[in-house]
This record gives sequence, C-alpha cells and structure tokens, in this order.
Amino acid sequence: MELYSNEYFMMEALKQAQLGLEEGEVPVGAVLVCKNRIIARAYNQTERLTDVTAHAEILALTAGFSALGSKYLPECKLFVTLEPCLMCAGAIFWAQLGELHFAANDPKRGYSRLTEPVLHPKTIVSSGLCESASQKLLQDFFKSLRN
Repeated sequence: MELYSNEYFMMEALKQAQLGLEEGEVPVGAVLVCKNRIIARAYNQTERLTDVTAHAEILALTAGFSALGSKYLPECKLFVTLEPCLMCAGAIFWAQLGELHFAANDPKRGYSRLTEPVLHPKTIVSSGLCESASQKLLQDFFKSLRN
C-alpha cells in the first residue's frame, strides 16, 4: 500500500473505527487529511460523551477547524468508514470540504437516500474503498448486540 494513497488514509479511518468498536461504540472512524497529512482522527463517541451529535465525521471536522484555524476546509479530504448521515452531510456542506471518501454505503441513514443534493457542489465524492472491511466491522458489532 502506497503511503499517502486514498487506501492508506481509509485504512487509518478503519483503525479509528476499530477503537470505537473496542469501546462499545458503533464502529465508524474518520480521518481528515490536508496536503497529505492527517490533521484529525476520530471515531463515534455518542455513548462515551452521551451526545447524539458525537459522530466520527463531526469530531474530525471540529478538530480540523481547530488545527487549521479556519471554518472552511476546501483543501481537505475526509475519509470515513460509513456514508455520512444527513447531520454529518450538513456539516460537510458548511465546511465546504474538498473531498469526501467513504467506504460503505448506509442505505438506512446515509445522506444519499435524498434526491436533492446535500453536499457542497464543489465537494468531490467517492465511495467503496475498503468497503468490505468496514461492513464486516459494522456487521460484527450489530451481531454482538443481538447475541
């Protein structure tokens, strides 16, 4: 795997998802990259923080704003293991994010269920990178809840 490739950064997001899994959180991880440097890492922390807005994407964006001293992130790329929900997509829109890369689709809660565009028109989007690894983490998590 090439350093600074999209696959490398998605694998880093999967490491964050694994940390969330180990803490009993829904295993979604994110990394925010600016100029081939990770400036923020996050995973879902809704249980830990008792905050329904503590999604990986929101936490990564917030850390990125702080790291760059800016409320806009047009030069940044967000790598997240699951398609963002509508709340996170709204935050991504307002951040004017340069690129969004997500691994697995979320047919129940993902922003793409909507017919109207939700993301900023200049945001480049790709999906499917490391999809099976992300889906496995999520399936294992929800299977353990049922048992």
